Amino acid sequence: MAKQKKIPLGVVYSTNPDFAFEFDETPEAETLPPQQQQLRISLDKKARAGKQVTLVTGFVGKPEDLDILGKKLKNLCGCGGSSKDGEILLQGDFREKVLVFLQTQGYKAKKIG
Repeated sequence: MAKQKKIPLGVVYSTNPDFAFEFDETPEAETLPPQQQQLRISLDKKARAGKQVTLVTGFVGKPEDLDILGKKLKNLCGCGGSSKDGEILLQGDFREKVLVFLQTQGYKAKKIG
């Protein structure tokens, strides 16, 4: 089944039989290979009620690939977390373990802070 595009607000009806609404297509970013990724690993406590989270930022690519990497990291650390907007959030302080794993996978990763 093809994904149907939603017509933006303001266009209700046209009497022109040849009318076709033009959608603004934004191309999806291609996922860079691990050697070209510049990932930064940091520890964050702000706005989290004092709880520590490991934050992996700088991922460039498709959200599906970010979710796959996030799942691998969560399984490695045995913790919960999320991945969205080019960031992977892991509940707890796992900076060293994540750094070693990413470097063995071929990513350019470094600790910040």
